[in-house]
Amino acid sequence: MEHLAILSKQSKLLAKILSGEKTIESRWYKFKKTPYENIAASDVIYFKESGEAVTARAGVAKVLFVNHLDEEKIEKLLEQYGKEIGVSMTYAEKVNGKNFCTLIFLEKVERIEPFEINKKGYGLMAAWITIDKIEKIKA
Repeated sequence: MEHLAILSKQSKLLAKILSGEKTIESRWYKFKKTPYENIAASDVIYFKESGEAVTARAGVAKVLFVNHLDEEKIEKLLEQYGKEIGVSMTYAEKVNGKNFCTLIFLEKVERIEPFEINKKGYGLMAAWITIDKIEKIKA
C-alpha cells in the first residue's frame, strides 16, 4: 500500500523528517481512523505539508498500534519514543483523550520531485490517505 501523510507546515515536521531528527511518524485519534491497523512494514509514505506539493517519500520499517490509551500509556509512549517522534513530554496534553495511536518507524527517507495531488473524494480535511498507488491521486 501507499500512503499520503499531510503535515502541519507551522510545526516544521517535514524538515525534521528529512533531517533525520524525526524518525517516527505518529498519529493519535479518538476513534479508529486510517492509518490505524491499515499500514504495514514495507509500505511507502509520501509526505506533504498542508497547502504544498508532495516533496518526500519514506519506507515503513515497522509499525506499532496502541489502543485503550490513558494518561499512563501516553506518558510511557512519549518517554520511550518522544525524541524519535519529535515531541516533548508536554505533547501528552495535546493527545490526552485520544484512544488510538499509530507509531510508524520510517526508513529510506528521501526528497522527491514535487507533485500535486487531488484529494477529491477523500475529504478536504483528510490528514492521511491510504491508497494502492499514489498515481491515482496525482493531479
